[in-house]
Amino acid sequence: MSIQTIRKKRPMKAAVLAEAYGVSVRTIKRWNSQTREDYLAEQERIREEIRSYHDDDGHSWAKTAEHFGMSTGAVRQRAYRARKDREEQRSQG
Repeated sequence: MSIQTIRKKRPMKAAVLAEAYGVSVRTIKRWNSQTREDYLAEQERIREEIRSYHDDDGHSWAKTAEHFGMSTGAVRQRAYRARKDREEQRSQG
């Protein structure tokens, strides 16, 4: 079982995992980290999901915020960024 699987199934503190695996806390944190490219791609995907849920599916900002477990301001900001990214992509290609 990988360290990522363990953390997803039952979040544990890095110190507990480090002791269990016999490695340093820093090693555990490095094993769990995402590459910058993966992080940016994930954030872009989330922004597009929020935009689609609100714009395409017609949900209110309050419903969108509740669905994604964020504040109304946070989902509005992400949807705005997703719209801006879409416009940039259209103008480039």
